Amino acid sequence: MALHMAVQLPLLIALGLVMASALRRWEPRALAEADWLGIPGLVLVGFVTSLWMLPRMLDWALADPLIDLAKFLSLTLLVGLPLGLSWPRMPGLGRAFVWANFIPKIGAVGGLYLAAPTRLCAFYRLDQQATAGWTLIAISAALGLATFVAALAGWPEAICPPRARLHNSAEPRQSKSAGDLDAPEAAD
Repeated sequence: MALHMAVQLPLLIALGLVMASALRRWEPRALAEADWLGIPGLVLVGFVTSLWMLPRMLDWALADPLIDLAKFLSLTLLVGLPLGLSWPRMPGLGRAFVWANFIPKIGAVGGLYLAAPTRLCAFYRLDQQATAGWTLIAISAALGLATFVAALAGWPEAICPPRARLHNSAEPRQSKSAGDLDAPEAAD
């Protein structure tokens, strides 16, 4: 169960992210304009990932090959692909909000798996459920710690691209008059 949730599902999403980077240049303009600030794409990502966190869906994916195929397709095409296309469109504060809500969501699901007195998935034993719970909590803690360290380090380029950051200049900018546009600035 831990491998299913912590390895297979993220790898399917990563496949969609790779597809998004390859298909970004061929994205229809109307689709890009409809994805205002990346919000519609990330709402879709939230719904689909919440669906696949349900224990019943994991059971159905193991029991029925069609549901398993739906899992592969939906996580790749309805989570990874929209995430890869919508994430760069979202402003930095919006990305921080989504990320700050995603991390506790993983930990909460892990806590629910640990707190459940009975098996939640018919195809996994209670000890496998507990292992999955601890794995999700560990992933949540690691992501939280990594985000904290990245924030202290100044948000690296992967998290907050330069176009989304505010300009931090030590010296205030001086405006030039119309006659000074061609003249080089004099040194003090």
